[in-house]
Amino acid sequence: MVEKTIWLSYDLDPFKGDFNGLYKFLDSVDAKECGSCLAVFKMKFESEDAVINKLKELIRSSVNLNDDDRIYIIYRSGNRVKGKFLFGRRKTNPPWKGYYSEVVVEDDG
Repeated sequence: MVEKTIWLSYDLDPFKGDFNGLYKFLDSVDAKECGSCLAVFKMKFESEDAVINKLKELIRSSVNLNDDDRIYIIYRSGNRVKGKFLFGRRKTNPPWKGYYSEVVVEDDG
């Protein structure tokens, strides 16, 4: 058995998302709140390779997910920190896209 610290980020539909199911799961693993839509908890797994499949199985059995719902986890694997969407995927255009524009200063020198 290996114990892992898991950070879980969730992005559920604000009107149709199954927050009750997700909160029930998070409560069952004694998760700690880490800000808006982020929680952390420790869990034991049979092996390093079992982390993703076991979490997917547990969450699927507790939460009714919609097509647009997203759940992302971050955890340490050996000396590396890994991140993976358990459900959903990365947005093509993040909400911050276009906020930064580099100012180019031309030298007339």
